[in-house]
Order: sequence, then C-alpha cells, then structure tokens
Amino acid sequence: MQPFTTLSGPAMPMIEDDINTDQIAPLQLAKGLSPDWGELLFKRQRMNADGSANDHVLNRLQYQKPAILLANENFGCGSSRESAVWCLTGVGIRCVIARTIADIFRENCLLNGLLPIELSGEAMGRLQALVTKIDGAQPFCVDLPEQIVCAPGGETFVFDISGSDKTRLIEGLDEIGLTMKHEAEITAWEAQMFADMPWVQESRDRRR
Repeated sequence: MQPFTTLSGPAMPMIEDDINTDQIAPLQLAKGLSPDWGELLFKRQRMNADGSANDHVLNRLQYQKPAILLANENFGCGSSRESAVWCLTGVGIRCVIARTIADIFRENCLLNGLLPIELSGEAMGRLQALVTKIDGAQPFCVDLPEQIVCAPGGETFVFDISGSDKTRLIEGLDEIGLTMKHEAEITAWEAQMFADMPWVQESRDRRR
C-alpha cells in the first residue's frame, strides 16, 4: 500500500449528502474484468445518455487531476464495494473530507491508502466555502503527521484520527503489515504456549 504523509493539489467540491458507492463506482457500466477505474468514477452523473460529457464537476478542466474530494454528510454509504475507493484513487484522489463518512467505506479507504477525514460544524462550513470559492485555482494541502488541512490563504483545519489508523497510513501498512509489526511478540507467545501446553504442538505435528 502506498504510504500517506502529505498531499497537495486541487480540492474538488461535491458538497452533497448521501453520495453512495453505486454512484461513485457504477460497476454495471464496467467493461471487462480489469476496468479503467478512474474512467468509471461517477460515470452515470458525468455522462449524457449519448455518451458525451456534461457539466459535472469532474469534467471541468481544473479538476482533471483532483487530489482531495470535499463532500457533506454520509459519504460512501450504500454497498460495501471496495471499488469505490479504487475509482477515487484512479483519478488521483487520496483524501476525502466530509462531515460524516460511512463506516465500511472508511475502512476501505484505510486499506487502500486513502485518507478519510471527518470535519464538522463551523470549521467544515468555512472549508466548504473556501473550496468552492477557490474552485481548483490553487492547491489545498493535507498533512497527516500534523493532522491539519491547509487552505491557500494560510487558514488551517485540525482533524482527528486514531493513532492506529494514522500509523497504518503513514507506514503504508495493510492488516497483514500491521500484524507483522508484532512478529516478535507473536513468536514469544507461541513459544510460551507450546511450553505450557506441549500437546498442542504434538497435535499440530501429527496433522502435517
């Protein structure tokens, strides 16, 4: 998994509630077994019936390579499809900021190196206003070690994240990688268990 420390780039506003994973990743429109995930992102919303592009925010020139997506309440709700995250990273988005983020989608983000940030209240209102006003003309920055989002004018927004989630993103660790950080403790525990209960080792050896 690609580590995440800092990020800089356009912040794309999609300030809506209940954007679901079927909208993000309309798999019914996927072509073949290995689709272009970036091309699939919000395809129903940004394409006309005849296949031409409409005025969806993703079709605007300044958001051809977005880094951050800004939404509102309950982003990523719906089915548990991990492909919703793949579609976002397929166009370069590595951070989603919303007032609330659906739990399963949030976990899928963490498993794929995408930083999910929940920011609420008046601070989120200010950030939404800034992103809308700047409209992709200047980059926003996200600093995970410092846990801040920086606007072009210098205003900063502090966000919370658990220590374990922060570590797994900074170090680029999936669940197996996190487990292997404790390899020494696991080995010591197994050695002690087999010393205390040798019949467990004997039973395992017989099954081989």
